[in-house]
Amino acid sequence: MATHASAEKRNRQRIKRTARNRAAKSELRTTLKKARNSVKTSAQDASTATVTAQSQLDRAASRGVIPKERASRLKARLAKSLHKATAKLAAAS
Repeated sequence: MATHASAEKRNRQRIKRTARNRAAKSELRTTLKKARNSVKTSAQDASTATVTAQSQLDRAASRGVIPKERASRLKARLAKSLHKATAKLAAAS
């Protein structure tokens, strides 16, 4: 347990920051899951879900919740899966 006032303050700050980051990561994971599922099920809804997920990834990366390179990698994979789904839908039509 912290005994100095400055250490106690840093601990309070750590708790707040951890809670904020945990909530942001949870929301991000939910959005990514929805986007991936929409790509698998219907390509029409997938584009809006993908745009939303990419926006949230950028926001999380800029705030330091996740590393910028991870956000970039996830966005690329999501865009690639969306492209495949739309190409498959176009080929089927």
